[in-house]
Amino acid sequence: MITILSFYKLKKIQKLKSIKNILLKKLNLFGIRGLVIISPEGINGTISGNSNSISIIKKLIVKNLNTNKFDIQNTTKSKFVPFKKTKIKIKTEVVPINEKYNFDKKFKKKYLTPHQWNKFLEEKNSKIIDARKPFEYKVGTFKKAINPNTYNFRQFKNYLSTIKKDEYVGMFCTGGIRCEKASNYLYRNGFKNIYMLKGGIINYLNKIKPKKSKWKGECFVFDNRVTITKSAKPGTYRVCGGCRMPISKKEMKSYKYKIGLSCPNCYDNLSEDQIKRFTVRHNQILNSKIEFKFREK
Repeated sequence: MITILSFYKLKKIQKLKSIKNILLKKLNLFGIRGLVIISPEGINGTISGNSNSISIIKKLIVKNLNTNKFDIQNTTKSKFVPFKKTKIKIKTEVVPINEKYNFDKKFKKKYLTPHQWNKFLEEKNSKIIDARKPFEYKVGTFKKAINPNTYNFRQFKNYLSTIKKDEYVGMFCTGGIRCEKASNYLYRNGFKNIYMLKGGIINYLNKIKPKKSKWKGECFVFDNRVTITKSAKPGTYRVCGGCRMPISKKEMKSYKYKIGLSCPNCYDNLSEDQIKRFTVRHNQILNSKIEFKFREK
């Protein structure tokens, strides 16, 4: 089984290029695939490999950041490697919101464990906000959750300005990092009752048994698993070859679903030029797979 580790650490980081080069060399050495974002305000990543290699790399990353541990880390399993390549990118923000993270020690993070989150969902006065994008919300979300209907995190920041400062707000996202930035922004603007689901949806699905889960649907993840289920196992969704949106089993039964080309979400909006380009791309992918199998033999 392949071990998948998602993690983040909010911490002032210097010598970004040096850290990138060290980590990239080690990740390739141990056969680790995934994506890591490094910025002056922290690190955020998801990597995959065998359990021993992941354990070694985890210690290496923590050491190079000169810290004791990650703020949050989640581990899941898969029968296949969910990444094709190893990438490390240097960004100005660990999550783009056009707001620098404030490392003010007065800012006290308010986390809720998965079991505490279940109780918070039942509170009459609680406002539950899904900090992800609309297509992620469509795949699955918590009961009672509000969809801000924002298409990037910068728009989400504008949505946050509509929240009343005395409201009790619970926010969640895939692994927690988006909520960290959002809650930090709200704190600097006078909000005090902002709570986060610790470790995000992935941690919740790992800790809460399906029978007691208040999660509806599946959870979109940014790798080749596409989604994970209530038991944190790879889900049933696939990605459309045209619009790159996740599509369900039901949508795959539609006549508008063409492998590598279209789905019900984009079928009616494709131009002739796009159809030609997507067809060529799909054929290239098929040919590369055939060539790879031939070389293996």
